[in-house]
Amino acid sequence: MKLEKTKNARRNILFGILNKVITMFLPFVVRSVIIYALSAEYLGLNSLFSSILQVLNLTELGFSSAMVYSMYKPIAENDDETICALLNFYRKIYFIIGCIVLSLGLLLLPFLDKLINGDVPDNINIYILYLCYLVNTVLSYMMFAYRSSLLNAHQRTDVISNINTITLGSMYFLQIIVLIATKNYYTYVLMMPAFTILNNLIVAGVSRKYYPQYECKGELDSTLISGIKKQTVGLMVNKICAVSRNSLDNIFVSTFLGLAATAMYGNYYYIMNAIIAILMVVSNGLLAGVGNSIVTESPEKNYSDLNKINFVYMWFAGWCTICLICLYQPFMKLWVGKKLMFPNVVAIAFGIYFYALEMGVVRGVYSDAAGLWWENRYRAIVETIANLILNYILVKCFGILGIIVATLISLLVINFGFGSQIVFKYYFKNKKLHEYFIYQMYYAFVTLVLGGVTYYIVNSIKIDGVVGLALKFLICCCVPNILYVLAYHRTNEYKIAMPWILKIFHMDWLIRIICKGQR
Repeated sequence: MKLEKTKNARRNILFGILNKVITMFLPFVVRSVIIYALSAEYLGLNSLFSSILQVLNLTELGFSSAMVYSMYKPIAENDDETICALLNFYRKIYFIIGCIVLSLGLLLLPFLDKLINGDVPDNINIYILYLCYLVNTVLSYMMFAYRSSLLNAHQRTDVISNINTITLGSMYFLQIIVLIATKNYYTYVLMMPAFTILNNLIVAGVSRKYYPQYECKGELDSTLISGIKKQTVGLMVNKICAVSRNSLDNIFVSTFLGLAATAMYGNYYYIMNAIIAILMVVSNGLLAGVGNSIVTESPEKNYSDLNKINFVYMWFAGWCTICLICLYQPFMKLWVGKKLMFPNVVAIAFGIYFYALEMGVVRGVYSDAAGLWWENRYRAIVETIANLILNYILVKCFGILGIIVATLISLLVINFGFGSQIVFKYYFKNKKLHEYFIYQMYYAFVTLVLGGVTYYIVNSIKIDGVVGLALKFLICCCVPNILYVLAYHRTNEYKIAMPWILKIFHMDWLIRIICKGQR
């Protein structure tokens, strides 16, 4: 079965972005209410516990991604029997993973206070709160998380996005009401497992409605199980790398700098992560289609698609980077005030961190779709070790800035460089890696120049408050994108990519205008 990749990608991206806008805006309101109704230390606890549980989730070993990858081929070949066996295998493994996460989480209880530098808010029992977070994590594994793999593998992430929009949106809305009305942090936390149960029940029901032919039955042959195990080991190493880059950063901040610094770091990271989440919708929306294309198309065709998608993605990522660097401080001043703000250099470092992270996203989509997790294992190990060592050294020397610089070094040198080499060595074998690097450096240079111009213009505006922020945002929307068009309009990538992106958003009528303008 050859999936309708363009149609599915458009649907996944549009509904995914809607989901992210709602599920990122409402938590932003929640964070604001916690800051003003309670204190920044409560946010620090939230960030710390979430980070700890993300580390514990390493026991999942990236198994879900391996299962979705293993479904691409049987879906393309209409092999329902294999899909049912995969689903049955997935359910059993996820139950075991849930038990492991619960056990490891309980073993960590005696050491919980060692991860907090400074005082804990009054009338708060960190052990009870931690157990609530732990139960919330375990519930997904114990219930119907395995059913979501069917929707992901069939490129229907839009369905999952819509379910999350409804359930998470309702949860955040109720949490806001509870925090304002009662200022009870325990009630706020207890809503998480309740809505996790609801979300799992809805996903299970919808997936059964869409794909009634798939039931948990049958057994996999040993060859397929061996392949899944190999991919899972590779995914485990890659996931450890991702956790060391994100969650362990928070733990380092809490351990060395305290809960207040963790809350401040969390606020800046939250804004950056909101943009990452929206861009992740794009990459996730493309993943199943790219996976189907890996099975049905040649590497040459996929390389052409890679260049096209990467051009559009880096344009958007570059624009987001410019917006972050220009608007971070004005927004933080309005939101949390000067007392909870970092210096300008830290805000700029967060923007560079964002761009460095996004440079490898499209390449990562093709790497994941081709199942190159095993081949990436050494890259992930080296990146993880380097990040941990650099975090430990630089946080002592430079504080928060040291954490960001440590991550930047490991991202640019190891993730981007080594990771790109692996994709070209094992999949795009007949293509030149240095050409890809040249394109990426060119995109980065253009973004640097345009960012400098926009930053100068924005900083020349002396208007503060909401009006000033709105005016600066308008400048960030117009100036860099006009300059991007001027910089790119004569390139082949622009001429190829623009008709494609207009087609995705049903703007085919503009293709004729663009083509006429290139003559």
